[in-house]
Amino acid sequence: MVIKVFLATSSGSTAIKKKQQDVVAFLEALKVEYAQLDIACNEQNRMWMRQNVPEEKKPSNGIPLPPQIFNEESYCGDYETFFDAKEDNAVYSFLGLAAPPGSKEAMKADEEQHIVENGTYADESNEEGAGDDSIGHAEEDGEQEEEDLQSEDEEEADVEEEGEEFLEETREEVAE
Repeated sequence: MVIKVFLATSSGSTAIKKKQQDVVAFLEALKVEYAQLDIACNEQNRMWMRQNVPEEKKPSNGIPLPPQIFNEESYCGDYETFFDAKEDNAVYSFLGLAAPPGSKEAMKADEEQHIVENGTYADESNEEGAGDDSIGHAEEDGEQEEEDLQSEDEEEADVEEEGEEFLEETREEVAE
């Protein structure tokens, strides 16, 4: 799969130039294979880009500005959506590519797969149909914590009662 980045090499807008440079530099840093397609010098590239950006993604004037990013024929997004994906460490999924092992995105995806509803990690050795012991242990741990808290509350109440008795005895001695 080749990522296509539609650019305008002779743009008069500094903002567009910076956005284009940002996208290209980031793809190079990630060593993602991509092709730069110039819409300023090539009318076919310009027409293809304009026709393939989804209607809901086009600006109010109907003409999408570069950079526009595609994975082969599939639209990925513009600079703003690319930037959001970059901030979320989700550039590979934005581009429709598998994240390489060891990347932040791959580690995040792997971590999310192993978290179960109650926030504990699922046992990787569990097979389909096998019970998830981590959930049972988490429930047992929760029950134990509740018992421990009740026990602490009772101890605090006992200490408080003993303290009140001590104060009462001290007052009586002082009064005598």
